[in-house]
Amino acid sequence: MKDRSRLTTEKRNRKSAGIDGLTTLQIVDLINREDAVVASAVRRERNRIATAVDILVDGFRKGGRLFYVGAGTSGRLGVLDASECPPTYGTKPSLVQGIIAGGRRALIRSVEGAEDRPEDGAAALRKKRLRSADTVVGIAACGITPFVRGAIDYARHLGAGTIFVTCAPEAAPGIKADVVINPVVGPEVITGSTRMKAGTATKLVLNTLTTTAMIKRGKVYDNLMVDLRATNRKLQDRAERIVISLTGLTRTRARTLLARARGQVKTAIVMHLKNTDCQQALRLLREADGSLRNAIGR
Repeated sequence: MKDRSRLTTEKRNRKSAGIDGLTTLQIVDLINREDAVVASAVRRERNRIATAVDILVDGFRKGGRLFYVGAGTSGRLGVLDASECPPTYGTKPSLVQGIIAGGRRALIRSVEGAEDRPEDGAAALRKKRLRSADTVVGIAACGITPFVRGAIDYARHLGAGTIFVTCAPEAAPGIKADVVINPVVGPEVITGSTRMKAGTATKLVLNTLTTTAMIKRGKVYDNLMVDLRATNRKLQDRAERIVISLTGLTRTRARTLLARARGQVKTAIVMHLKNTDCQQALRLLREADGSLRNAIGR
């Protein structure tokens, strides 16, 4: 689409006309009213999001990885979601990765023109040695970012799973991907500022994709993050509280058990509930495909 003015993400929002003449509180209220449409827009995409999760989980089971690809705000959101998976779910940093047009420096400042070459998107995935078991999630609020479209085309060529997240209904029909997730949040309060509603919708979608996929992969028991990595005091405290919650042990005994389990929450819980050592607990978890529920259920 050559005429960007036709994109919803680029249109002027009639509700925010004259915003510069409003009081501070009126501006805050206007932004809040517009933000209120985001959750329902994401909900309307629930079936496509669920389908996308199944693609991710299938890829993970085959040894595949997830790559987020985006530019600007979209790229930063992908990198953010990827960076939070290891401490939250104990995943290897290589399992979920974020690729942003312009590279690492684009995370903290705009890199003009970095998104304009589709071949650069393909090259970024080629550098990662993309495989057919992998899944690529392209993120572009406008739906037409060349860097992202090039990455998706390359992924499709290799037979990898492809998912596209965009807030532009005009662009969605022309996107070739296994699943196109298109929460339509309408024009932004500030024309073209897709870090606002479109960015919020994207964050909600990415949260749901990885959270649901990790639940399906046994990274969560009940609603507890039993595969977290205790890399700081807060997470160490959380790990101990999870063990206490599921075993009834005192704080001191929970801390000792975690030490014997090499800091692994699931392993510690299996050790206690199955009255076994660390190696046996790890074996039980492997046989249960990482599911704590299945491991302790046996």
